[in-house]
Amino acid sequence: MRKLIQGGIIVNEGRSFTGSLVIEDDCIAEIIDGTQTPHGTFDETVNAMGCFVLPGVIDDHVHFREPGLTEKADIESESRAAAYGGVTSYFEMPNTLPQTTTLEALHDKWARAGRSSHVNYSFFFGAADNNCKLFSLLDAHTIPGIKLFMGASTGNMLVDRRETLEETFRTAAELALPVMTHCEDSHMIDENMKAAKARYGNDPDICHHCEIRSEEACWASSRLAVELARKYKTRLHIAHISTARELSLANQPEDEGRITLEAVIAHIAFSAQDYLTRKALIKCNPSVKTITDRTAIRQALMDGRIAVVGTDHAPHLLAQKQGGCARAASGMPMVQFSLVTMLELVDGKVLDMERMVELMSHAPARLFHVDARGFLRKGYKADITIVSPHRPWTVDEACIQSKCKWSPMMGHTYRWRVLHTFCNGHHLLDDGRFDSAVRGEMITFRNGK
Repeated sequence: MRKLIQGGIIVNEGRSFTGSLVIEDDCIAEIIDGTQTPHGTFDETVNAMGCFVLPGVIDDHVHFREPGLTEKADIESESRAAAYGGVTSYFEMPNTLPQTTTLEALHDKWARAGRSSHVNYSFFFGAADNNCKLFSLLDAHTIPGIKLFMGASTGNMLVDRRETLEETFRTAAELALPVMTHCEDSHMIDENMKAAKARYGNDPDICHHCEIRSEEACWASSRLAVELARKYKTRLHIAHISTARELSLANQPEDEGRITLEAVIAHIAFSAQDYLTRKALIKCNPSVKTITDRTAIRQALMDGRIAVVGTDHAPHLLAQKQGGCARAASGMPMVQFSLVTMLELVDGKVLDMERMVELMSHAPARLFHVDARGFLRKGYKADITIVSPHRPWTVDEACIQSKCKWSPMMGHTYRWRVLHTFCNGHHLLDDGRFDSAVRGEMITFRNGK
């Protein structure tokens, strides 16, 4: 099958230019710079004039809830939401039921995704108190790395014994496997929660969430992760940075690029002021913090301290999002809205289009050594997203693809729209029409020794 994407503005590897792409089967066959029409015949032609043609987004941080929590979400529904958002590949987290801390659980997830994922997939292996011995049995070419919860969050996968942390960082370094950390100090959080309950009652108002899951709790844990990564020369990727203070941990010369930071949409789009209107819909761990923190994170998107933008997509039933700091569940479904939200920041001059593509496509592919994805290059997989800046739409329940059917973006009008999503050359999303028969592929990596 030969397909032509014609006349769009191609954004790739620091350049934006008018051109066309030729797809043959599952790969990019040609990239034409200019307005000339490629020779030959095509089975399908997409007119991309007035649109931007981007490499498909790689989301390095999602929770799709399968197995065990499928009343909230499942791989089929959330991968569909990903495709509607221009996301063509995802790395899923291990805090499901059962947790992805055994080889059997990992193989089960691969099998489930092979049956039902509409876009490309991979799964982090979860660190636990007693499973470091399994790391050497993992195929480093089939996982992005080890996920380590140094702070308690949904799923109760906390690992905070110093001996186990040391063993995890040491073993991962020996095997050249990246470690992605959730960094919050759980002891500090527990003490803050006790104090808040004593002062405000058993379910403190959501406006106190950023005081309970505080800046200091994030800083203490992230600093410890960096200390251990430096000690063992471990490749460390700190997830969902939420404070200005943590940004100082990036780009230190002695780390030789081994320590990188991720920001997620919650901490880029929202600040503590939004608790007044969105309440617990924006409750997440780590917490959304001050507008000063958000401003610093936005600045770090452009200057390189933030390496990657993900979503921490984490659906819950709407009933589970009611209440305050103690009762409401933490997490929000954002995979369908990450790209269009970032495009609004481009409109607002927070960052430029080329840097946005770096953060959401190129950098995840580069940092996790993804094979043949994340760039528009001849011979690479045809994972492509086409967006229009002139197709406004308002988020409502009917358009939400996630199984939970809510979003903190409800009622928000976007100017940008994802018109087309190609995954491995398949035209998965075609201006609102979705090919539900398409299945993604297992992502492969160049990790390990």
